[in-house]
Amino acid sequence: MAVWDDLVGQDRVAEQLAAAARDADALVTDASTADATPPGASAAEASGATRRPSGAKMTHAWLFTGPPGSGRSTAARAFAAALQCVSPDRALGGAPGCGFCDGCHTALIGTHADVEVVRTDMLSIGVKETRDLVRRAQLSPASGRWQVIVLEDADRLTEGAGNVLLKAIEEPAPRTVWLLCAPSLEDVLPTIRSRCRHLILRTPPVEAVADVLVRRDGIDPERAAVAARATQGHIGRARRLATDERARAHRAAVLSVPLRVDDVGGCLKAAQELVDAATEEAKQLAEEVDTKETEELRAALGAAAGTGGRLPRGTAGVMKDLQDRQKRRSTRTQRDSLDLALTDLTAFYRDVLALQFGSQVAIANAEQRDALERIAANSKPERTLRRIEAIRACREALDRNVAPLLAVEAMTLSLRAG
Repeated sequence: MAVWDDLVGQDRVAEQLAAAARDADALVTDASTADATPPGASAAEASGATRRPSGAKMTHAWLFTGPPGSGRSTAARAFAAALQCVSPDRALGGAPGCGFCDGCHTALIGTHADVEVVRTDMLSIGVKETRDLVRRAQLSPASGRWQVIVLEDADRLTEGAGNVLLKAIEEPAPRTVWLLCAPSLEDVLPTIRSRCRHLILRTPPVEAVADVLVRRDGIDPERAAVAARATQGHIGRARRLATDERARAHRAAVLSVPLRVDDVGGCLKAAQELVDAATEEAKQLAEEVDTKETEELRAALGAAAGTGGRLPRGTAGVMKDLQDRQKRRSTRTQRDSLDLALTDLTAFYRDVLALQFGSQVAIANAEQRDALERIAANSKPERTLRRIEAIRACREALDRNVAPLLAVEAMTLSLRAG
């Protein structure tokens, strides 16, 4: 299975990346030939071996954009694997990106020494982390053909971090490739995006997502179809919805909100439950990760056995830094959970709007059709649009660090008012 098979519904992007991978393979092969040029060879012959082919499709910086669930990071990882492909079939005309060789396999599972995948569970990526990446990018490949940096959350770079990254992209190392992922061009500094080759990924067709869930995950076709339709082509969410009972229960609770905002008390209760569910999800993640991190750090610092053991003198600041990072991670987890709930609510009212206009667009929440028809019959399209706008306003308020409960309460009250 070639590495491009994971790019669901992205045939055009896969073709462009495959062409660039072939070009990159030729560049490395030519460079190796130049290094092996006999002493008696002419300078023209040596320079010809390393000259970049005319019309080359490879470049040192790429920017993958597309809506959530389109597979931006999947495309970047597949390209990284193709760049590291060492399949012997390449010498016989085979395309890089076989998916089976050691280079492809280790790049895809995240263990390749020359592929650094950077994602953050914090609210932003700061200057310090970016400088560490830039230092790594200046190194020559340890064992692979290229040094590849995959930055999955380029939209979370602070302004200072973006300026640090810009310098590295402006003056790249000869065998380093930057692969940046972001929802849109506007989420990346203009100076950075102007120096990257831009690839736009689209939302995969619902049918393609359902097919991949059946083929690769062994999910029942009916459940796969429901999950793909409900998430409107978001591959990761569809897989989770099809395999995780808790995710299905949480989504059902969210979709019940439009029917529970008939009075002020219902609005406030629904808001509290949405925030509580997001807080509980963040707490569960903290229990799984934070305790282990804290124990490992205490052991590394030489603290006395037991969680109450005294820390060595001068190490309290290190422990405080860890606690601050864990707190920021918990905040992001809560926001992500709320954002997912708001996405489901937006899809619900989109379906209501489709019914009100008699549109032939497929309904995402077909299993909630009775509720959709009830709300569509009892309101007008103008009210539905105002409700969708209220959800968007809640999102913006959360981005501005408004207290989650206040933002969600304002939204549920607006859903009631229409």
